[in-house]
Amino acid sequence: MTTTGTDIRTEHAAWRAEREEQLRAPHGWLSLTALHWLDDGPGDIGSLPGTWRVADADTVEITAAAADGVVLPGTAGPLDGSAQVRPVDGAPGAMVTVGERIVEIARRTDGYALRVRDPQAVTRTAFDGVPTWDFDPGAVLTGRFTAYDEPRRITVDAVVEGLQHFPTAVGEVEFELRGGTRRLVALAGKDGGLSLHFRDATSGRETYGGGRILKTADPDADGTVQVDLNRTVNLPCAFTAYATCPLPPAGNALDVAVEAGERTPPRPDLV
Repeated sequence: MTTTGTDIRTEHAAWRAEREEQLRAPHGWLSLTALHWLDDGPGDIGSLPGTWRVADADTVEITAAAADGVVLPGTAGPLDGSAQVRPVDGAPGAMVTVGERIVEIARRTDGYALRVRDPQAVTRTAFDGVPTWDFDPGAVLTGRFTAYDEPRRITVDAVVEGLQHFPTAVGEVEFELRGGTRRLVALAGKDGGLSLHFRDATSGRETYGGGRILKTADPDADGTVQVDLNRTVNLPCAFTAYATCPLPPAGNALDVAVEAGERTPPRPDLV
């Protein structure tokens, strides 16, 4: 069955609406208001009640009174005393509720951080959509995926100096763009499919300097994969100073401009 241009545009519009609805989530990336790095000191953290400290190499300890309203995940009521959590490096952190805020306890490399998510953050309340290039049917490309013999755990730097991420590279995707063959290292998608994290000639100009990401469906059995550059999106660090995003894998820098997908978003917190 042939997909018409109208069908493609309608599908893209629905995808964009869903993308922006996710960004507007009360405790999504736009709600971040702080990033606190923990140590084994007294544990007083800004406006947060109680104390939050590193107890040992694998554990963060929280101490609070019931009146503080600190609720740990999986518990029915507020903490009254001390409790410990053990976040995993690179994984989503433990989400602790403090009133209408959520405090994510995350482990990154050898450190622990608290990310405060507040629905009243100006980056969320002032959000009015992400600037994008107009949908371009010509930016919907057919690529070819070549899998590695075995997945490879690679090391990439982060937007926060001194941090590293360790994604899994599963192969490479080739596609034709602007008269040449382009090749990108493909990472394993968190929910299946592939993740192409790259910089291009727009990075640091029309788009965020740390690169953008394009997620694809699983390749067909013969390696064919759709590369829809219209769905290239910003990482959280383009919207907030309180994310710890990875940088692209070595070599994932295109020398041509990918004028499709999301542009640099406005930053009301910097105004």
